[in-house]
Amino acid sequence: MADSQPLLLPQHTPTPTRLASLDVFRGLSVFMMILVDYGGSIFPFISHSPWNGLHLADLVMPFFLFIVGISLSLSYKTNPSHFRNSATSKSLLRALKIATLGIILQGGFFHGTTSNTYGVDILTIRFLGILQRISIGYIVAALCEIWLPSRQGEQFGFFKTYYSHWFVALILLALYSGLLYGLYVPDWQFDVSVSTSSSPPIDGNNIYTVNCSVRGDLGPACNSAGMIDRYILGLDHLYRKPVYRNLKECNMSAKGQVLDGSPSWCHAPFDPEGILSSITAAVSCIIGLQYGHILVHQEDHKDRLDNWLRFSFSFLALGLFLASIGIPINKSLYTISYMLLTSAASGLTFIALYVLVDVYGQRRLTSVLEWMGKHAMSIFVLVSSNLAVIAIQGFYWTKPDNNIIHWIVTRFVQK
Repeated sequence: MADSQPLLLPQHTPTPTRLASLDVFRGLSVFMMILVDYGGSIFPFISHSPWNGLHLADLVMPFFLFIVGISLSLSYKTNPSHFRNSATSKSLLRALKIATLGIILQGGFFHGTTSNTYGVDILTIRFLGILQRISIGYIVAALCEIWLPSRQGEQFGFFKTYYSHWFVALILLALYSGLLYGLYVPDWQFDVSVSTSSSPPIDGNNIYTVNCSVRGDLGPACNSAGMIDRYILGLDHLYRKPVYRNLKECNMSAKGQVLDGSPSWCHAPFDPEGILSSITAAVSCIIGLQYGHILVHQEDHKDRLDNWLRFSFSFLALGLFLASIGIPINKSLYTISYMLLTSAASGLTFIALYVLVDVYGQRRLTSVLEWMGKHAMSIFVLVSSNLAVIAIQGFYWTKPDNNIIHWIVTRFVQK
């Protein structure tokens, strides 16, 4: 697709509907997902940050959302104005399929590698998750691309050509900020039956109380993102193993249970792919869409890279500035600083892979990642459902416990 000539020379390459470096980027994201899922318990520094902060695992979701945005720009690189209704219908149907698959995979239907059962109680099914968030970002970016006009007949520019997309992004960020900082969070209670505790509270009461009565709190106990999910989705339908249990305050046991005597909120469910944080996650998709527009509108490698670099470093500087003035880098809340910094990381990673694969043509070095990227959904299904692990675990020596998965878990994970 590209040669190894110096980047300073003009190189005009028509934009394909499938970009090798984008497949590699998608494959890299899948590989990172597998690495942090199965290696995070062995190497905690690559797993999700318990609350504020940025670890390797915290880059996976923004990478996927960024890739979705670029892919959409390639899918709709011809003006979709004459088939807007059909394109909208297809996009809505695709988003629904992705979200439904996400509910099946992460709603509690599969019971993990230690159980041979499956199935989920509809009353406690988890509604949100990774694919559901991707479907939200996908449909928001798709509707922007289908329905919001771009300025034609003018020299391409970051903001002026797709000004309406940026306007939507700003509206979403304003809505997110208003809800995150403006909503009043009262004291709230939850029943031990939906908690992450191993046993009822010490005083024998089945109810935990979390004292809040605040506005604009960004801690794990009293943030408005959690309150919105509790009111709209209900505690029974939230994620029961929130990563903030790994905070020192929660005093989690080696078996992954929050010990009684920890703060009450440590026992509560919390969804890191919640409703409010999905608003800023959708902006990550819109940003990926703009990187794709550069790919579509500009055929010269150098022009593409110059614009991408300018974009990425702008996001990086703005994200660092917001973090320095007190807006935490937080994946669970998908704060604006987190969104900007991970968008910058996504952009810089894509740039590096584009140069390696599409400019210098080094596809052999990344052939495995490219294959993984082309089969990303199949791999995700196998990993998130634990079907691959269960299949490996099915081969044992003399008795079921003598298998390679059990050996790895007992020697490296449960230490």
